[in-house]
Amino acid sequence: MHEAIVAAVGLLLVAAPPALGASTTIWRGGPIVTMNGDQPGVVEAVVVRDGRIAFTGLLSEARRVAGAGANDRDLAGRTLLPGFVDAHSHFASALQEAGRLNLADAATGPLSDNASLVAALRRFAAKIPDGGWVIATRYDQEGLAEKRYITRAELDAALPRHKVVLMHVSGHGLVANSQALAAAGLADGQAPPEGGVMTTDAQGRLTGGLFETAMAPLTAAMPQKTDQDRLAAIDEAQTLYLREGFTFAQDGATQPSDLALLTSNAAKGRLKLDLAVLPLSLAGLDPLFSNPAYRPHAWIGRVKLQGVKFILDGSPQARTAFFTRDYSRGAPDGSRPWRGKPLVTDAQFQALAGEAHRRGWQIFVHANGDAAIDMAIRGFDALSIRAADDRRPVVIHSQFMRPDHLPAYARIGVGPAFFSNHTFYWADVHRSNFPAEVVDFISPFASARAAGVTPSNHSDYPVTSLDTRLQLWTAMARTSRTGVVSGPAQRESAYRALQALTTGPAWQTFEETRRGRIAPGLLADFVVLDRNPLDTPPAAIREIRVLETVKEGATVWRRADLSRSIAGLTDEQARNIGCLRVALTMHRPQGAKAGYRDPMAKTYLRRLRATDPSRDWRALATPLPDDMTYGEFMGLMNACADRAVRRREASHD
Repeated sequence: MHEAIVAAVGLLLVAAPPALGASTTIWRGGPIVTMNGDQPGVVEAVVVRDGRIAFTGLLSEARRVAGAGANDRDLAGRTLLPGFVDAHSHFASALQEAGRLNLADAATGPLSDNASLVAALRRFAAKIPDGGWVIATRYDQEGLAEKRYITRAELDAALPRHKVVLMHVSGHGLVANSQALAAAGLADGQAPPEGGVMTTDAQGRLTGGLFETAMAPLTAAMPQKTDQDRLAAIDEAQTLYLREGFTFAQDGATQPSDLALLTSNAAKGRLKLDLAVLPLSLAGLDPLFSNPAYRPHAWIGRVKLQGVKFILDGSPQARTAFFTRDYSRGAPDGSRPWRGKPLVTDAQFQALAGEAHRRGWQIFVHANGDAAIDMAIRGFDALSIRAADDRRPVVIHSQFMRPDHLPAYARIGVGPAFFSNHTFYWADVHRSNFPAEVVDFISPFASARAAGVTPSNHSDYPVTSLDTRLQLWTAMARTSRTGVVSGPAQRESAYRALQALTTGPAWQTFEETRRGRIAPGLLADFVVLDRNPLDTPPAAIREIRVLETVKEGATVWRRADLSRSIAGLTDEQARNIGCLRVALTMHRPQGAKAGYRDPMAKTYLRRLRATDPSRDWRALATPLPDDMTYGEFMGLMNACADRAVRRREASHD
């Protein structure tokens, strides 16, 4: 039956988008890592013709295949890899974030406790009229001294004239003040909806925390971007991905309005990045099932309708994921005993998933806790899915697996989309809730491969920043902020870690014959790095730089050489002075004096002076050139902000 569905769907597929590069090019002069097979392989040259790979092999043969007049791309010792594939993130979130306060941004200033958090909120609120919304993103209470959620009362006292909402970094909760709660029609004494959590005090009054399904009334009341706003944000959003080497990304919880926008003619003219979208079951599937243009695995422009997304539980760092054991620290409000709870029942999940499955849709399931993973397996078994069927259901995150889950995954043909960044950002938090042996089995890459399962690795942006080198490092090191290693037996080699960013996610999305490797017939999607990850010590993986991203033979992003006119700098000095120039450029209309008051400028000037206090760094740090595009500038600014945050995190280790 599945083969018949796929054959029928194949007749309805919109042709994949045309190639961006329509000429012949030879790539040569550096390591070309093909990602073919389970052992590293390198070729001398690649020929690209009309957006696809025409040849890989010896340079002499490549020149014969390319013919006279081919473009010549000398890598000059740099490394060429297949374009990275984003296994799971939220592209549409990047279209909504403009105008909100990013608490993880270095420009926001250091946040160490609730007092510094409130100070940052007040600075941001000073630009917003009374009665307006102060919305902050990337709120992580575990990164603050109090290690608890700030309360409605504290936010009321700090910002009494605004509606205040702090969106939790997990995306599974928020904290709101009284004005915001009132705007959403929420009042003391209300019971949370099924699958939701509303934090209360001893008297039963709301303390501002809303999690999972309880968030819906407030997020609906918040101001929304117009379609024109979101269209205008596409270039900036896709630059975040392209500068990390991603050529195929995912919107992992697509709302009906997002699907309509991303498949519109207006979006088709803007997208350079290929996108896989996962319509969200919680938003209702009737619009998906009733539209004849929406078919499983169909391409509409650069957007692929990949599958349907089901959410079974919440977030372990928000303490809403569903487990078979208790959280030591209890629920988000501290109440005990608490194991989390599912967002839907088994019967609800199986009914909706069964309908999608019968219509030929690939099933994607969000499951973090081991009890939620049990639910996913029961659901797949209820649908009689087996590996031989080649339906490739994906369990997103699949973090707190038990060893007994892996044989079931192999039997069903599940592809787990693991999340190695958790071993850095939140493993210490998880150890405060669960035994060490449970935390050590987070994202068990090695055990999954040994069981015959094909894993991928993802950023879950905006839960963690888009940073492909961080993903490689966390998969290889599995080291927390405090230096604790979670599951050394699950560490990946550099090649295996690269597989989880290339061949693994390509297989999970039925794209293995189009991308993820450098081989004849595949898309000419590449990333150029300044060094070879296979030859780089694990401790230096995060310092690798993405230099260029190529989509179907055409360069769609290139790193600007920020220090090209300054001789005699070390690599680290060059990076720091480049970021200082970015900070100064932000304040160009106000002059250099205003620029040097910027927190990012202060950070990088301090680092430069620490390396050589005798040098006049201010004289060397001129603003960036006027001809730089907005997208290029935003990519550089975000990269520099990320570097500042990473350095601050490292100093706390």
